[in-house]
Amino acid sequence: MKPDGIAGVQPEPSTNPWLSGLLIGIVGLYIALLLGIPVVNIFYQAFREGIPAFLQHLTERELLSALRLTVLTALVVVPLNTFFGLCAALALAHRRFPGRALLLSLIDLPFSISPVVAGLMLVLLFGRQGWLGSWNLRVIFAFPGIVLATAFITLPFVVREVLPVLEEAGSEEEEAAKTLGANSWQIFWRITLPNIRWGLLYGVILTNARAMGEFGAVAVVSGNIIGRTQTLPLFVEDAYRSYATGSAYAAAVVLSLLAVVTLVAKELLERGSPSRRIF
Repeated sequence: MKPDGIAGVQPEPSTNPWLSGLLIGIVGLYIALLLGIPVVNIFYQAFREGIPAFLQHLTERELLSALRLTVLTALVVVPLNTFFGLCAALALAHRRFPGRALLLSLIDLPFSISPVVAGLMLVLLFGRQGWLGSWNLRVIFAFPGIVLATAFITLPFVVREVLPVLEEAGSEEEEAAKTLGANSWQIFWRITLPNIRWGLLYGVILTNARAMGEFGAVAVVSGNIIGRTQTLPLFVEDAYRSYATGSAYAAAVVLSLLAVVTLVAKELLERGSPSRRIF
């Protein structure tokens, strides 16, 4: 005899409601301990003295300088890695060449290497005693070093979001457009870009969030000079060590709100993406 339900379809195994509730409770408690309670504490400490005191901390010169440098770094790094990510994803998706696997491994390197080690590599390359130090390039303890460190850390995000979309879409539409007389730019703007727009936007959002929140690599190459090379994450650490807890928590709230905006944008993109909808 056929099992109950649709012929040939096995019924779903029954689950123990107590076991499901226990697992959900463990997950919820774990998330609350690692994420929920610390975030709530940050907002509580930031607004404990009242909203006027919080707003006063936000207008401090050092905090505004750190915020300005953080935004400027993101404005440089995000377009740079977006352009590189698009070029790399197109090359890897449409072509097979010797060393392709090695190139993919190199792109994924920032995922596996410590950010502090990445900053140290830049110091060894561009520092006064480094391999390129004789060129008299002011990179370390300056804005170019911060940009290089942030660009290295955020390198894989756009590539890794766009590449699977390109591989799934294939090249049939592009080849058909080429046979009809379309040039490379027309193919890219009218076929390739619409197909990858969700993955591209997702990668840009992740790149921006990581660029604004990077600490380890930037701490090594920037020198953490107040008002000059101090980004917002470095400002939080320095203010807390200096017992300026109000300023530290105010800056932490700004970074937390950035994380919330990133999560909201990520959720909206996942809901809007046709390839990620659940039917």
